[in-house]
Amino acid sequence: MNHAIHTDPAAPVTREEIRAVYFALLTMLGLGALEQSIVATALPRIVSDLGGMAHLSWVVTAFVLASTATMPLYGKLADQYGRRPMVFTALITFLVGSVLCGFAQDMTQLIVFRAIQGLGAGGFMPLAQIIIGDLVPPAERAKRQGSIAIVYAVASVLGPVLGGVVTDLLSWHWIFFINLPVGAVAFRALARSLRKPAATHAHRIDYLGSILMTGTIVALLLILALGGTEWAWDGIEVKACALLAVVLGAWLVVHVRRAAEPVLPPDLFRNRVFNIASTVMLLTFVGLMGASVFFPLFFQLVMGNSPAQSGFMTVAMMAGMILSSTVNGRLAGQAHHYKRTQVAGLALAAASFALLAWAMDAGMGYAVIEPPIFTLGLGLGLVMPNMTIVVQGALPPARRGVGTAMLTFFRSLGGLLGVTGSGAILARQLHAHGIAAVRAADPHGGFAASAVQATAVAVYRHAIASIFGAGGVIVLAALIVLLFLPAPAAE
Repeated sequence: MNHAIHTDPAAPVTREEIRAVYFALLTMLGLGALEQSIVATALPRIVSDLGGMAHLSWVVTAFVLASTATMPLYGKLADQYGRRPMVFTALITFLVGSVLCGFAQDMTQLIVFRAIQGLGAGGFMPLAQIIIGDLVPPAERAKRQGSIAIVYAVASVLGPVLGGVVTDLLSWHWIFFINLPVGAVAFRALARSLRKPAATHAHRIDYLGSILMTGTIVALLLILALGGTEWAWDGIEVKACALLAVVLGAWLVVHVRRAAEPVLPPDLFRNRVFNIASTVMLLTFVGLMGASVFFPLFFQLVMGNSPAQSGFMTVAMMAGMILSSTVNGRLAGQAHHYKRTQVAGLALAAASFALLAWAMDAGMGYAVIEPPIFTLGLGLGLVMPNMTIVVQGALPPARRGVGTAMLTFFRSLGGLLGVTGSGAILARQLHAHGIAAVRAADPHGGFAASAVQATAVAVYRHAIASIFGAGGVIVLAALIVLLFLPAPAAE
């Protein structure tokens, strides 16, 4: 159906335009979410073709670092230059990076091109949330925002499967090329239906502040991503990055106090709702991502499933998240009981973490482990969309874009902290208990393969259970912080 394009930005937005923009935004978000998981399955084939095994982790790290560091910038730029030019910039940058990745000839090129992809993907989540907040009233916003959680839940399961199928049937290059036709559909829908606003809220961009903020974030994330693995904690690389982060961070603090229009408005961090919401989102995703990444590892190494089977076993969390996000979107927007819903969600998630930690450590079967996986998704689906709505309602329109983007940044940073911290817990557990356990099984080194396997399973079981226990404690801390969140007023 061919709908007329409205050129008057002051004219009311039609339902057809909202649906078209909403479809395009979800498509764009799906591309970004898939790109975080689809590559993992193809990594062995990529290394086989390009070499560079020592730098394998950078294929993932470069994308995450670039996207996380640029998230706050997109919110500020969207407030200053408008949503439309920034969403096109993000999408085009992502698609150009995808093409370059598909044509990469060696591992170094692929890593650089993945960073370019990440520079574009960093705008997807904050811009989508900002645009949805602009277009729909509060009563419908919860339902629309809830669909974002559904997209990410589906992508987390679909990504590895799709990556394996595309790599086997075509080649690993096509996991990047496939983004082009899908991205073109999203681009066309946005070009036709997303209007240019009548006015923007700011007129200058804080280039120095943007550089200082990005440099500080990248330096810290490099330590988190590589410290204790490729870099020794007492190595010169970690010390240099730590010094750089301190110097740039201190400079940024001084700068934002003096700049006329800083990239991080100081008044944003004087907003109690924003500070509490950002802390809750950071802690929630430290626990969520730190634990959920290890679901496949547990099902494969401890329960003996194949990769495809392990992906299927985590569908319960996706189903719980979809169910609660759908129901929450219909109820919360009507009743405005956002805080009550979030408290219930985090309480359910914390209890699910505790039950999972016990069940894994005690060697329970699927009948005991699967229900808390479902309730974990159920609880988290009540938290994420509501927090975005609360922040958008607490900020003035001139700060809504950068505030939403910063909330998304803290969410992404929490996920990266969770993955890195959980990996450190696993490494320490394996070092502390694994070697000793193997030696105790047979000090002469001649024990049977079955004994080795049983010992390894026990070590991994205990280590992964510890990760879920830590996740429960962190989510409980998020729940305590959430209790201090003021109840939002209806817009």
